Amino acid sequence: MHPRPDQRHIRVDDVARVGAEVAAWNARDRAVEYNLEGNPFAPSRGSYPGFVELVRRTRPAQATLVPDGDAQITSDHGFDLAADAARLAPLVGELKALGCRVSLFVDAGTGAADLERAVAAGADRIEIYTEPYARAHASGDHARELEACVRTAEAARDCGLGVNAGHDLNQLNLGALKRAIPFLAEVSIGHALIGEALYAGLAPTVRAYLAILAD
Repeated sequence: MHPRPDQRHIRVDDVARVGAEVAAWNARDRAVEYNLEGNPFAPSRGSYPGFVELVRRTRPAQATLVPDGDAQITSDHGFDLAADAARLAPLVGELKALGCRVSLFVDAGTGAADLERAVAAGADRIEIYTEPYARAHASGDHARELEACVRTAEAARDCGLGVNAGHDLNQLNLGALKRAIPFLAEVSIGHALIGEALYAGLAPTVRAYLAILAD
């Protein structure tokens, strides 16, 4: 879930309700992870308490940090770790003290030097921003963008970071990404999955994604 300060889709009370449901599933040994995504620098406003406070209330398994602002319709870039790592470090520390794994949103092509900054800030994983790859895949010429994802993933692995990926992934482009990065820990897919489920049904769509990831 990605609750933004303006609460234009996911709201603060949604975060609490889903968190309670996930906790109930886990009490029945369902082993369901809760991942909250958000900008840790966004201040509290109105009923939005700030991202770190939301995590403190909900205690998700993972906190995915993204540098999006209110003017963005959706996330459209990763952190500039040369500029942001020092500011991120104390917030990452707070989140890890709450028991969360912490993932940082980064652009494909982020190099080893910047990924070492992510390690120094205390991150456990990165999430590679995959919209450029997805756009190139749709055009039929995605080799360069896929290679950028692979380079970043391999550099992260060499630094000891886990690798997630997300944004604009779907059933058409996920398989090539997974084959190129077989050590992907997880992928974030929301919009495409729900859109596809309107036609195929939710359970068959989820099974289709799981089959792609298992291939």
